[in-house]
Amino acid sequence: STPNAPEDDAPNRYSRTERTTFSRYSRDANSSGSSLPSNTLEKRIEELERELAKERQENARLMKMAQDKEELIGKLKEEIDLLNR
Repeated sequence: STPNAPEDDAPNRYSRTERTTFSRYSRDANSSGSSLPSNTLEKRIEELERELAKERQENARLMKMAQDKEELIGKLKEEIDLLNR
């Protein structure tokens, strides 16, 4: 996470990794009698982890874009102030 993260992000206090790990362990504990073979579950977990990696990359890209836009807005505000003087 970035130091400029908004304070209203409290529901996401725990990282996705922590949430994924927790839900994975709780699911494994509850699925001991599951009819799905463990190989299928492992493949699904790998698929979800790849999807998660893509989502994180997209999130990082969007955060960078937002930060760049915020910087540009700040510079434009300064320029407007100078022009108004």
